[in-house]
Amino acid sequence: MTVAGNAAGRNIGGLVVLTESTSNGLVFVDPAKRANAVVDRIEVGAAPWAVAVHEGSRRAYVSTAEGLAVVDLERRERIALVPYLDQPDVVEYGEERPGGTGAVVTPDGASVYVAVARAGRTSTVELFDVGAGGFVRSLEVGLRPFDLQISPRGDEIYTIDHDSFTVHTIRLDGHEVLRAEVAPFGTDGGLMSHQKPHYAAVAADGRLFMPYQGRGLVIFDPSTQAYETEPMTGDTHQHGVGLTEDGRLLVVGVGAIGGATQGPSLTIRELAHGQELLVPLEKGHENVFEWVSTVDGRAKAVLTGGSTSRGPWDGLTVIDLETLEQYEVPVPGRPQMGALIAA
Repeated sequence: MTVAGNAAGRNIGGLVVLTESTSNGLVFVDPAKRANAVVDRIEVGAAPWAVAVHEGSRRAYVSTAEGLAVVDLERRERIALVPYLDQPDVVEYGEERPGGTGAVVTPDGASVYVAVARAGRTSTVELFDVGAGGFVRSLEVGLRPFDLQISPRGDEIYTIDHDSFTVHTIRLDGHEVLRAEVAPFGTDGGLMSHQKPHYAAVAADGRLFMPYQGRGLVIFDPSTQAYETEPMTGDTHQHGVGLTEDGRLLVVGVGAIGGATQGPSLTIRELAHGQELLVPLEKGHENVFEWVSTVDGRAKAVLTGGSTSRGPWDGLTVIDLETLEQYEVPVPGRPQMGALIAA
């Protein structure tokens, strides 16, 4: 795992850690197994959302509704559950719950940034000082950030603010916060609109890729705070997004929601020229990342079944990116987000 906070990456023979969105667990999964794939499970806190991994220290950080869980990956145990500076009054489940959402860890492993949704108010990003073992700073961002991403150089983080049609750039040297509206199809409908950002993938050149409804792919440049939009063909409500090592974009289509007319799918997009391949799916999913199988050495797309919008279920779908063969892997707790770890 080289990009902390994002499940993208290439990890031959590694395991996957996944958050159980409807429970309190972090599960360790071998996607090569079509049965009995869960090799371990630990309790981290109610309604876990994201997991960020720092391989150098063998630590994982899980954002939950109760606080930030610190996990020792060698011993596979939670060693701390740290409350947020702005701790929720109640513990709830579902995509609108208050508490931690997106999370990233800096390359040196010294700092973890967690988006914290606050009921009835704008959200914040809180800074967890690993050495001090607590949260030390809070920065106001947009409404309900589903996702946090970190720049390739580790000097900026980005909030993908679902309900305010915004991306906030936080420059870690000084913590300057920049706000950019990212609304290629306008903001009509406000909180009821489906034409919003959900998740992003960050390319090696620093640009962010965000899909909207299978209609448009926003390419956001943090250096200019501007974006362009390229057409997409999925015609499906889109959520999770990931990048493959060879430069393809993987996009989860949830289904016919908010004016989209097509069912669940995986879009595989060639970024160099925009050509898209749509793989129909029978079930809804939330996120996607690349994983390389030890069985055949080929790259797979792993999709999590814990969709917050349509048809969540207890499992993963694994799709071969060459043959498009797919199979399901049972995983409890409606897994939402994941990260690759060394075996």
